Amino acid sequence: MHEPEWAKSSRTDVRVPRRLVIGISGASGIIYGIRALEFLRHLDIETHLVMSKSAEMTLAYETDLKPSDVCDMASTHHPASDIGASISSGSFSTMGMLIVPCSIRTMSEIATGVTGSLLSRAADVALKERRRLVLAVRETPLHAGHLRTMTCLAEMGAIVAPIVPAFYNRPQSIDDIINHTVGRLLDLFGVESGAVKRWHGRPAKSYPAKKA
Repeated sequence: MHEPEWAKSSRTDVRVPRRLVIGISGASGIIYGIRALEFLRHLDIETHLVMSKSAEMTLAYETDLKPSDVCDMASTHHPASDIGASISSGSFSTMGMLIVPCSIRTMSEIATGVTGSLLSRAADVALKERRRLVLAVRETPLHAGHLRTMTCLAEMGAIVAPIVPAFYNRPQSIDDIINHTVGRLLDLFGVESGAVKRWHGRPAKSYPAKKA
């Protein structure tokens, strides 16, 4: 009896491609999103970028780059208005999505299931497909509403990872701080960037040898 093609394909191992969705919203700190794209480009990981209109405004305030410059860093760029883009469907396999920086507005849209743009729709897809969604929230201080929203997202399966600098690695420049932070965000996807100085515990304390 002839075996149908769908039966053959069902026995094939499903391997998730090295493909990551990168979202950049309008929060301050757009350099973190740019640096993530730079790292991933050199790590041979396919990136699908979606930027909000607010992100493009922030880009003009915080850098000398144009939106087209950032889009060129990604493997593929999708306009935020293109709700029919590949990343809007769960059948488009990815490792997940990183939104960096993530504004409170974007975070709130995702938590309520409002998918008014491709940015929030792609995040919703990551959640419903049980893929990793990392939100690098950039806001402080936080009121009770923000904290409740973060709790809701954590319960839904997202990882809320506020942008917080580390200093145990003795950073010598702003670039050191940015690189370490982005490297830790990529760690959450199992991606080794080479930018993270790993903590191996305190050095063992040496004691003088006892006299015989």
